[in-house]
Amino acid sequence: MTGRVAIVTGGSGALGQSVVLRFLQDGASVAVPWLVPEEWESLQGRVERGQLGRLHGAMVDLVADEAALAAFVTDVLVRHKGLDVLVNTVGGFAGGDLASTSLAEWRRMIDLNLTSAVIGCRAVLPTMRAARRGRIVNVSSRAAVPPAGGFIAYTVAKSAVIALTQALAQEERPHGIAVNAVLPSTMDTPANRRAMPDADRSGWVSTEAVADVIAYLASDRVGAVSGGCIPV
Repeated sequence: MTGRVAIVTGGSGALGQSVVLRFLQDGASVAVPWLVPEEWESLQGRVERGQLGRLHGAMVDLVADEAALAAFVTDVLVRHKGLDVLVNTVGGFAGGDLASTSLAEWRRMIDLNLTSAVIGCRAVLPTMRAARRGRIVNVSSRAAVPPAGGFIAYTVAKSAVIALTQALAQEERPHGIAVNAVLPSTMDTPANRRAMPDADRSGWVSTEAVADVIAYLASDRVGAVSGGCIPV
């Protein structure tokens, strides 16, 4: 990815940081719209000194402010004269069955997992279409195939990300833009360890392993693969 320019939404989160570090290692310049200052500081602290010049970010609440993300993309284009990759890692989890999940929680899951991806894609498509090339990678969940109960709002929102990915892949194929998704099983993150302290973590997947697959889907090697939903 040397010379490529990538935006990683949610790039200061657990999975996002692994994606950003992998992209920097592979030679890309990476822009991160972030929301939590402590997470952004944590990411900067993990970046090698020689790579810091290829990383920049700004505070953007992309779920609540589509215009702010559009302005962020404009800034990326001014800095780098191009944009090649978008990875949407913003998301959130909530448990609960249909009877116990409030409409407010439903809307929160839809906004965090689906609306965030829609806003991210809308922001970059004009540039990618004009260049007639681009890579978009969304993050769904293994829980969506087949749809799992017990955390139904999350499952439905992540299922919608699959539908978005596959439909957008059809729309953008004539423009040279590949759109794919990864479907991680339970990831080994600090938040998941806190939420499930007694769980058997032997089957959990590392964020680095998911980032490896995302890096492939973001690369030129992906070629004609579009609309793919890859379980990890």
